[in-house]
Amino acid sequence: MKCSKCGVCCRLFYINLNKEEYKSRKYKTQFDEFKFVEDFEEAELCGANIITQKEDGSCTYLKDGKCSIHGTRPIACRNFFCADPDFKSMNKRIKDYKISVGMLFNPQA
Repeated sequence: MKCSKCGVCCRLFYINLNKEEYKSRKYKTQFDEFKFVEDFEEAELCGANIITQKEDGSCTYLKDGKCSIHGTRPIACRNFFCADPDFKSMNKRIKDYKISVGMLFNPQA
């Protein structure tokens, strides 16, 4: 599946690193400022394997509307499903939900 480089995934989803990506410490995670959780299962349970986000809720690697690590992005990003025919419908439902709970930083995005 080809990436459209639209940045929707960077604005709407938490990116969970797999075990190899997490252990590599190549990506900034939510717990970087606290402590590295050695046990990956524990890291998954507490969210330590989630890429950190900016204050506006977008991925820390989203720069000027584009992924700044596109060539080396995590598997979860590479496997994003934007080519799926139901993507637009699902995208709208996610945006509506995030608006309803006050999580969306830019409803026009």
